[in-house]
Amino acid sequence: MPQLLNEPQLQVLRWVGQGCPEDLWEGTAHKLSCQALQSRGLVKVSKREGQWSARLTASGQYFLDHGSYPPDKPRARGGAPAQKAGPPPATVSTGQKASEPVDAPTPPPSPNSGPRKRKTTVTEQLLEELVEAGGRIVKREASGRETEKWPIRVAAARRSGKIPKAKELHGGWCRDGYEIRLVDTPAWRLAVLSPIPVPSRLTKPYPVVKALQGLPQPMGLTKSVQNRAFRLIHALLTATQGAGHTVVIGTANAAPPPHRRRGGPPHFTITAQGQKCEFLVLQEQDRVEHVPTRKELADAEKYSWARPPRYDYSPADRLRIAVSGGLPHRAGEWADTAARPLEDQLAEIVQEVGLRGQEAERKRLADLEEAQQKRLRWEAAKRQAAAEYAEAYRVRHLEEQHAGWRRAAGLVEYVGALRLHAEGLPPGAARDEAEAWIAWAESHVKRLNPLNGSPLLPKIPEPRAEDLQPFIRGWSPYGPTY
Repeated sequence: MPQLLNEPQLQVLRWVGQGCPEDLWEGTAHKLSCQALQSRGLVKVSKREGQWSARLTASGQYFLDHGSYPPDKPRARGGAPAQKAGPPPATVSTGQKASEPVDAPTPPPSPNSGPRKRKTTVTEQLLEELVEAGGRIVKREASGRETEKWPIRVAAARRSGKIPKAKELHGGWCRDGYEIRLVDTPAWRLAVLSPIPVPSRLTKPYPVVKALQGLPQPMGLTKSVQNRAFRLIHALLTATQGAGHTVVIGTANAAPPPHRRRGGPPHFTITAQGQKCEFLVLQEQDRVEHVPTRKELADAEKYSWARPPRYDYSPADRLRIAVSGGLPHRAGEWADTAARPLEDQLAEIVQEVGLRGQEAERKRLADLEEAQQKRLRWEAAKRQAAAEYAEAYRVRHLEEQHAGWRRAAGLVEYVGALRLHAEGLPPGAARDEAEAWIAWAESHVKRLNPLNGSPLLPKIPEPRAEDLQPFIRGWSPYGPTY
């Protein structure tokens, strides 16, 4: 049975039925839906002369009118109604003689004749499935090898150039399998960045640049690249200062070794909205195979621990700018390439600093909001704990009164027995002492019996932190922590 349309597909079908009015859709997701509708025979998509257009088929118009596919026209794979099998057409008599040639009836077209329909690629199928699923699918196969193919397909889809410009394809493993998402491209990635001018010579260098120039071996760079590095840093710092960021010189006087260059102290630091971004300007190294010397070969023969190096490294004229601190957006390093020198990438570095600052500010505000909400929850839990403590105090006070009443009742019975015993004693000192003891006992029992006074609601004392501990349910009674 043909699968019914979901709501986004139905909206696109109605839009095609209205003649594809412009300025209704943003992006190209509706075009992917049209491809899915074309595969179901409801829409015909055309891309003649670079112009995209779509129109309803007869089945599509029927679906709009009745909400279902035509019952008497099964859909072919190409979307057109399938040809029903039937007897060949009857031969019509023309009145000619049998010897005269008669035009034979036109045979039905061969299935292999005519232009073949282009097969839908794996990438197109994946994009159509994502659109129908709302932008997220999880692939979970019974066999591990079947699931392992999806990262390869996602990578191939990214290289295919068929992903809409305003969309990004992401894939990653999750608990349920391999998750694939088609999301909107962030606005910062679509922004058109103005190039940052780099001066051809420095007449008034930025203060940080001037301080770097005064070092014995500035940033560990060779003289062949020092002047260019200073000009790049000057342009970068001037642009970041214009964006409202602050700059201070770092603590590094030289570049670390190539295998430790990402962990060295910074040459300078740019702070954007409280987020510190530490910068290292590094000189690239050219690597060539090392040719062992005679001494190295002799040492290797003589000592088991002696091994000649595999490569020789020499400073290149290429530079690399590494940034650490904050949440990366575009990248963490920018380097000279044959297609794009660092001069063309400075705008991205300035944008990266701003993005990391914005993310730090967003996180700071989110942390403040989370802390405020956590304190509100703790205060509510503390109030509830105080109410439960008060209730437990009243219950304990009632139980103490009940115990006192029962004890007093038993003592009253005992004092009555003492009085009967004392009445049987002869007059004298023994009887007087017994009556004095009975008088004190009666007074004590009267004080002990809670019914001899007016029963009042007990006054709840101010609870201490340890008093609330049994009632605060996992929170600390001293503050909003667990």
